[in-house]
Amino acid sequence: MKTIRTELLEIAYEEGGHQSGPLVLLLHGWPDTPRGWKRITERLHAKGWRTIAPYLRGTGPTKFLHDETPRIGAGVALARDAMDLVDKLGIDRFAVVGHDWGARVAYTLSALFPERVTTISALALAYQPGGIFKIPSFEQAKRFWYQWFLCVDAGMTKVRDDAVGFARIQWETWSPPGWLDETEFSRTAEGFSNPDWVNITANAYRSRWLTGEVWDARYDSLQRKLGEVEALSTPTLMIQGGSDFCDAPSESEGLEAYFTRSYRRVLLDGIGHFPHREAPDAVATEILRHLVK
Repeated sequence: MKTIRTELLEIAYEEGGHQSGPLVLLLHGWPDTPRGWKRITERLHAKGWRTIAPYLRGTGPTKFLHDETPRIGAGVALARDAMDLVDKLGIDRFAVVGHDWGARVAYTLSALFPERVTTISALALAYQPGGIFKIPSFEQAKRFWYQWFLCVDAGMTKVRDDAVGFARIQWETWSPPGWLDETEFSRTAEGFSNPDWVNITANAYRSRWLTGEVWDARYDSLQRKLGEVEALSTPTLMIQGGSDFCDAPSESEGLEAYFTRSYRRVLLDGIGHFPHREAPDAVATEILRHLVK
């Protein structure tokens, strides 16, 4: 693991593969860490790719440099973190693979910095034009119970008291049974002990549905620009679990019109919300196929 300092953060990241190879930026989801990419990076490295997988703000060893910095979990903040990281590393163009929150960042990077991103591969999250959150259907609202729970102050208290327990519920219920490994969850959950993990989690979800949540004006221009972008020009792969109990497969259907270049959606039968963990070989094969286009 390495670290690098930006204006706001000391970002911890895992790096591997061929230093002279093309870069794939791997962005983990919530609740997860870069550990989830292990089987994917093995395949990418074998084909000559270089990988960098940062711990997103609030996760693991990544830390804020200043107490007064607002703890913002919005997609534009995470995208700015990613750009700050690659800029510090002197990387011009790169591919992005993201899961869940990381998929949102991948779409956001494509919208805001299309000249820098060669391809995106988004796992378990559909594209939302303009970054706009719309009230879901009743059926999807049931799946989003954890977001509503965080919008209640007493619920927030429960999550602060047992952040790991809250994360574990998602691992237990977002996918069909049989895939969860106790040791792997325990090792991954060490990344949730970061004192800002709950703060970033809370802001990311509460700010979608509540007014008056903390914001940072440094992201105003990026948020405005994101709101003006409907279609993406970056070649895109979307991988959807057919048995995803968090984001229903129907949520990612029929979005082809929002991509002006190539777009391909792959449905993995029997796979839930963590396809890179549940079906790493199938996911790696699809990602490699997309990268070489």
